[in-house]
Amino acid sequence: MRDPNLEALLARRGTVKQIAAALGISTAAVSQWKRIPEDRVPDIAKALNLPPESLRPNLAPIPTHSEPMLGAPRMVARPVLRRRRRTKIIATLGPASSSAEMIEKLHRAGADIFRLNFSHGSHEDHAARIATIRAVEAKVGRPIGILADVQGPKLRVGRFQAGRVQLQTGQSFRLDLNPTPGDVRRVNLPHPEIISAAEIGTSLLLDDGKLRLRVTHKRPDHLETQVVVGGPLSDRKGVNVPDVALPIPALTEKDRADLAFVLDQGVEYIGLSFVQRPEDVAEAKEIAAGRAWIMVKMEKPQALENLDAIMALTDCVMVARGDLGVELPPEEVPLAQKRIVRTARALGKPVVVATQMLESMITAPSPTRAEVSDVGTAVFDGADAVMLSAETAAGQYPYEAVNMMDRIVARVEQDTDWRRLTDAARPPPEHSSAGAIATAARQVAETIEAEVIATFSSTGSTTLRVARERPHCPILGLTTSAGVARRMALIWGVHPLEVNEIHSMTEMVARATRAAQHEGFAKSGDEVVVTAGVPFGTPGTTNALRVAIVK
Repeated sequence: MRDPNLEALLARRGTVKQIAAALGISTAAVSQWKRIPEDRVPDIAKALNLPPESLRPNLAPIPTHSEPMLGAPRMVARPVLRRRRRTKIIATLGPASSSAEMIEKLHRAGADIFRLNFSHGSHEDHAARIATIRAVEAKVGRPIGILADVQGPKLRVGRFQAGRVQLQTGQSFRLDLNPTPGDVRRVNLPHPEIISAAEIGTSLLLDDGKLRLRVTHKRPDHLETQVVVGGPLSDRKGVNVPDVALPIPALTEKDRADLAFVLDQGVEYIGLSFVQRPEDVAEAKEIAAGRAWIMVKMEKPQALENLDAIMALTDCVMVARGDLGVELPPEEVPLAQKRIVRTARALGKPVVVATQMLESMITAPSPTRAEVSDVGTAVFDGADAVMLSAETAAGQYPYEAVNMMDRIVARVEQDTDWRRLTDAARPPPEHSSAGAIATAARQVAETIEAEVIATFSSTGSTTLRVARERPHCPILGLTTSAGVARRMALIWGVHPLEVNEIHSMTEMVARATRAAQHEGFAKSGDEVVVTAGVPFGTPGTTNALRVAIVK
């Protein structure tokens, strides 16, 4: 049933168009609202020249960040920063987006997670950004996750006498271990592992795949190649070897130092590059020791060959289409994306689709229609999150990029086909009591038309199981750990919230209903489905299900 205040507002001539224009969304989207979203009240009030309290009279001023955690029945209705969508957004920070003002602006525009790229910047730079994110988090009162993306091995050619050369298609070109600056006939390849692993016929891709070489002869200290696709080649350009598994570990000494730093800083996710085999994941997880979730970046063909084993070990996964698109034929990338997303969905592990999603917005205030469709496809596929890279790190329009992605995702999720396809793609229930409880929670919520499913979890496992079901109603992820609340910011459909300790089922139900009301998901008389693991605080024991009515 539509909120009477909204009903009266939309009855005024021209108001729907005014609101749609102010928010940059369609009039159809506005017409489907049941109530004005809390996070849009200030913008709508400004556009219509009305006091915010006239739009949502039940909302009190936002409390300061010093307000204690949710616990005793002292909760009042207040405007909460809630998303209008289930799919999350990751924004990469960089020179264009490092100030406190911009980070807060990006978060309010839709960024749920911030990514730090450890291919650039010092530990001091990243420490400052982490501190800024935590300060913004305290100010807005919402958990914000941080993804530390470690660099991984970088395979590059050496330098040239003139800085660059022009390779002609069909010519011979040598890659060797000689550190002398190269010329049009040869260049240093300071990676003996590549020379050792390559075979006659192996393809080598240079400069993000712009040039292609084929090995014609192999010697212990060099490779003779033929240029298959020529072009300019300059100092220190990257080398990709898609045909063979290289005997190179995923973690370099730099990566290990970066891991030690970010784990001490308390980040929530670690992006692991250059993964080829399950052992790469096991090594990173041993170092992390549960202090952060490992997010494997699927960017090597060898990783796809070991997909099931890698997915069994990792906590979450990223479809890193940049490097993956270099090493795979372009026509294979969409199929790989769908396969990775489908596998992650079946396992109930968060999956991120990344790279070049709104690439044109690095220099333009609006995306191409193909990019919009690309983001929409990831949402239809069932990704937990979509990611912006250079668009927000170094682009001219970081705020506009996040705002645009938020608009695209929200609009796709309003489509009836999105809901139908999401239901059709739901994986079979897990064959465990915990999986059965999660499935039952979703079924009960849909049957009784519950406003929200509240999950209690000390590690996030209960929440992950319920999110795997892709329920029709939102998921209120309750946890006593600030770190777990931040991790849950990545999970599809979850509104994470840190709460005080609970000690009984009765207390759990009461806490869940108060939280649902406090966060704006339910009002007096609404039904809430509550699920948790008992005894409380024991990881992985999802075994309790209750239906409660908000008092």
